[in-house]
Amino acid sequence: MRFFQHALISLITAAGCAALTPAVAAAAQSAATPCGSAAAACISLRSQEAWLMHGGRVAYGPTPITSGKRGQDTPVGVFRVLWKDKNHRSSIFHNAPMPYSVFFTSTGVAFHEGSLRAPSAGCVHLSHNAAATFFDHLSVGQLVQVVD
Repeated sequence: MRFFQHALISLITAAGCAALTPAVAAAAQSAATPCGSAAAACISLRSQEAWLMHGGRVAYGPTPITSGKRGQDTPVGVFRVLWKDKNHRSSIFHNAPMPYSVFFTSTGVAFHEGSLRAPSAGCVHLSHNAAATFFDHLSVGQLVQVVD
């Protein structure tokens, strides 16, 4: 993110502008994600990255993710956080641990701690630290946007 902002400042300075205004800085920051300004969480399946957003600005990220494998794709769209469970265990996958689960679809798709090497069965896997951060900062009802 800082690299992007520094590059933008360099471009503006080269164009003859003396300073980066707050409005331009905010536009540069929200332009760093592919999601709309109402999203509290943004997921890019193409780049395999996720962000936490606040007021249209990046609050955390990008952080690496893994998403659903072919045939068990992570759904694209705008969703709401439905519920959270810090110590969730899967009822479908043999009681597998899903720490820091933040569910955002009625079919059981969630952010949670998981492998960043292997694709998931549709959930969004995050590192331990990222999963804890998403869990702590997302609330029931907030918007989650998933884009290709």
